[in-house]
Amino acid sequence: MMTNKISIAVHGGAGTISKKLLTEEIESAYLKGLKLAVDAGHKILKEGGTALDAVEAAVVVLENNTLFNAGKGSVFTNQGLHEMDASIMEGKNLMAGAVAGVRNIKNPVVLSRKVMEETEHVFLCGLGAEELAHKCNLEFMSPDYFFDSFRHDQWIAIRDTETTQLDHSDKKFGTVGAVALDANGNIAAATSTGGMTNKRYNRIGDTPIIGAGTYANNKTCAVSCTGHGEFFIRSVVAYDVSCLMEYKGYSLKDACNEVVKNKLVKIGGEGGLIAVDTKGNLELCFNSEGMYRGYKQNDEEAVCSIY
Repeated sequence: MMTNKISIAVHGGAGTISKKLLTEEIESAYLKGLKLAVDAGHKILKEGGTALDAVEAAVVVLENNTLFNAGKGSVFTNQGLHEMDASIMEGKNLMAGAVAGVRNIKNPVVLSRKVMEETEHVFLCGLGAEELAHKCNLEFMSPDYFFDSFRHDQWIAIRDTETTQLDHSDKKFGTVGAVALDANGNIAAATSTGGMTNKRYNRIGDTPIIGAGTYANNKTCAVSCTGHGEFFIRSVVAYDVSCLMEYKGYSLKDACNEVVKNKLVKIGGEGGLIAVDTKGNLELCFNSEGMYRGYKQNDEEAVCSIY
């Protein structure tokens, strides 16, 4: 029997997720994928591991699943490549690491942790980040590993246009993430994405930006976002939730609702976030039709949902 609270939540993207476009089989596969990620993180927490280890492990599971737009399932850029972004942060001492525009790296979230722990920096991009990955002996994969026929068809349909497209044709923001509280009372967050289909100019969204897509502070909460990145950057969403708690005394629930369902909506921002505070409270908040999400607290059963 555990004496201290532990909590973990994951997300696999938000947006206009229509039931009519998800067959029972595909829906089941998504829910299974979410549960595998929740269970991977929870196992670490239950064995006394850190929140940082838990969120990294959960995101790795999602990065290795082609259903989700991160790692193996990353979408195609305008040039037919895969450019991935990720970040990780721990609440105990505000340490963070992030990477953007990396290619061929199997698990970008693992590289973001290396940035945090092996360098004096927070944010690396492109070839420099890949140089660090080589130095740390991280796993690189050939382009074939990242090939998915569904993603490829999405790209082929719009590659000769100026259009970018979200993860699914039914407007889904494809990002994965996790937040966790460990038995020592520390929290952490991690987020990873393949970005937008047909993106140009090395576009970077909110995922690797500390304070926009990811944030963790033991004084308040840990947050991982998924949505239309440009709006989340402009609203500094993850940090805004923390600020409302730290400076205004908001509860986790009230802070999430204020940012996601009020502030973001006012500027046209669609998406959601997952968050945990140091008491183990979880919020899985979104203003879109759905968000792939799952969570588990203490020894309770894991709960996974889409709509």
